[in-house]
Amino acid sequence: MLKVRLAATLLVAASLSGCAAQETDRTTMAASADNSRLNPLGQPNMEMKTLRPQAPSELTVTDVRFGQHEGFERVVFELDGGGSPGWFVDYADTPTQQGSGKAIDHSGETALNVNIDGVVYPFEAGKDDPRIGVVDAPKGGVVTQVVNGGTYEGRCQFVIGMTSRKPYSVQVLDNPTRLVVDIRD
Repeated sequence: MLKVRLAATLLVAASLSGCAAQETDRTTMAASADNSRLNPLGQPNMEMKTLRPQAPSELTVTDVRFGQHEGFERVVFELDGGGSPGWFVDYADTPTQQGSGKAIDHSGETALNVNIDGVVYPFEAGKDDPRIGVVDAPKGGVVTQVVNGGTYEGRCQFVIGMTSRKPYSVQVLDNPTRLVVDIRD
C-alpha cells in the first residue's frame, strides 16, 4: 500500500512540474473558450481608486504582464514578499514622478497613474532589481505600454499609457500576490 501511495505521489509531482515553467512572453492571450469569456474584476468605471494596505507590507514588484480578452485588457503587476498591497490609481494626461515632479514620458494620449503602496526596494528584501523599465503592450489595443516611475517612500509608481480614457477596475489576487488593473476597450 505504501508503494502505491509513493508511486501516485511521484506521478502527481511529475505532472505538476511542468506548471512551473518560466513565461518569457509578457502577453497572456485568451487560450480557450473559457478564458475568452473572462470578465473584468470589480466594477469598471472612470473614478479614482484607492485602498490603503491593512497592515505593514514589504512587497516588491517583480514583473508586469498584459492580457487581452474579449471586451477588456488586463495589466498585471506581479508582487513578491509579505503583506497585501494598497493602491492609488487615477487618470493623468501628463503624469509626474513622485518626489521629483519630473514628467514621465509614455506613449498614448492619456495614462493611468498606478501607485502601489506597501512596497520596499528590492535590495531591502534581499532581492535583485527586476529592472522593469518600459514594457510595450501588444499592438492594436487601448493599452500602449507601462512605464516604471520608480519607488519612493514605500510607494512604487507605474504609468499605463493608453490611447484614450476607458472605465477601469483595480483588484488584488492572491497566490501569488498580484495587483490587477482591468480596462474596458
